Amino acid sequence: MNVMGIIFANDTSLGALTEKRTMASLPYGGRYRQVDFALSNLTCAGVRHVGIFTRHSYQSLMHHIGSGEEWGLELGEGALEFLTPYSHSATDSYRGKLESLASAMDFLRYGNEDYIAIIDAAVLSNVDLDKVVAAHAASGKDITVVAKAGICNGSKQVDLALKLEKGEIIDMAVDYAAPEGYLASMDFFVVNKKWLIEQVKECVARNLYHMDRNLIMGGWNKGTATVNVYEHDGVALFNETVDEYYRNTLALLDKDVRHDLFGANHPVYTKVRDRVPCYYGEDAQLDDCLVADGCMLEGKVKNSVLFRQVTIGEDAEVEDCIIMNDSVVGKGAKLKYVILDKETTVTPGAKLYGTKEHPIVIKKGETV
Repeated sequence: MNVMGIIFANDTSLGALTEKRTMASLPYGGRYRQVDFALSNLTCAGVRHVGIFTRHSYQSLMHHIGSGEEWGLELGEGALEFLTPYSHSATDSYRGKLESLASAMDFLRYGNEDYIAIIDAAVLSNVDLDKVVAAHAASGKDITVVAKAGICNGSKQVDLALKLEKGEIIDMAVDYAAPEGYLASMDFFVVNKKWLIEQVKECVARNLYHMDRNLIMGGWNKGTATVNVYEHDGVALFNETVDEYYRNTLALLDKDVRHDLFGANHPVYTKVRDRVPCYYGEDAQLDDCLVADGCMLEGKVKNSVLFRQVTIGEDAEVEDCIIMNDSVVGKGAKLKYVILDKETTVTPGAKLYGTKEHPIVIKKGETV
């Protein structure tokens, strides 16, 4: 496929969960990182020239991806490149995706690809990129927006909302809590490479840096950009707030969500970290959970997702929780509606209760 890939790693902040890591390296689903979905969408479609934009706290991301071997990539010019730092802004502050693209013109110009697929790591999906590119080429338009129905509800603010009539866009809005009937952009685009390079130069020269507002909606309104919409009919999980991350992780307990996200179009690859099998104690009780390898389980766990090498002590009770790698829940502790980041410790007998709408988050490495 004659396509270059671009991944934006951290346009969204999830508070304590992304305090010391990028959005792209946020753990998800027991053994994955969010970037795995974007990388797999690209590489399973044969894309081998991939650039990852990130502006801070990217050590864990680079450690996870390494040389790119698990995704069939090679680290180097014309293959996988980490574009960090990307910005040479006079204000030393992030002003938008167009500025990041402008700072990486050498990367964009390298190679003879006709198209660029741009993906944001905050939205998880299993997209057949071959079909998107084919639909884009057939449309003859400058840019195709991959969008999802059923997300807009009048209260959730989406980056880019689109309304269609007979397959054509009749309205477009940015940072808008669009009502039902609008499609939500998945921050997943396929664009003509030469057109994008020219438009980035023109926009930045006029102090315009916002991709959705200035390039897509602005260009559509002025008639300088033709926009196609590809409606994704599979699962799309928008992890743009802590509450959404919590709900979308526990959504994996639904087998239909798991099947669509991890195998509807292609497998999702991640860094291999083999561990010993889980140990289930004599009194361990598990009900509707996802459990990764290496766990030591002696208490009760219900409706929860456990990452690798989690320890649940005797008589501990864990319900509706997300517990990341190498965390320990002590004997007799009780947790409900809690997210434990990596390497956290809950002392014996401690009690932590959040709510379904606002789960408690315990930072990486903390003891409570």
